[in-house]
Amino acid sequence: MTDIPAVGGEAAQRAAVVAEAFSWVGTPYHQLADVKGAGVDCSMLLVRVFVDTGVLPPFDPRPYPPDWHLHRSDERYIDWAARFGRPFDPAERPPQAGDVVLARFGRCFSHGAVMTGRFELVHAYARDGRCVVGDLRQLPFLDRPLIFYSLWG
Repeated sequence: MTDIPAVGGEAAQRAAVVAEAFSWVGTPYHQLADVKGAGVDCSMLLVRVFVDTGVLPPFDPRPYPPDWHLHRSDERYIDWAARFGRPFDPAERPPQAGDVVLARFGRCFSHGAVMTGRFELVHAYARDGRCVVGDLRQLPFLDRPLIFYSLWG
């Protein structure tokens, strides 16, 4: 786990992350892309949101094959999340704005989203063809294994 750079207190950082996540809504889904308004996938959305707000230092997980989650069991998302955050049990504390949720698609946890509230989230979803606002209580998150991470405390 790395230390979070000092760019304001936790509340200010969480607010910045949520505002940045919402600013990506409507961006078309495009594998490996990270250009607001032009294209983004779920992995690069997380990178752009947390790096562009100064919460995480710059890093780039690319390249990765578009179908790695269907043919391999590499837990790329879990490895990334564990580098920067700590997992938590939502039964012990509800997700907060700015937390990350990972969902299992295929053989491993291969989809990520930024929580913007207790159930609301922003994610780049290929099936919707764009970055959208979603809800943990609805598809595609409903009935999937989920892991929650916080970059704070």
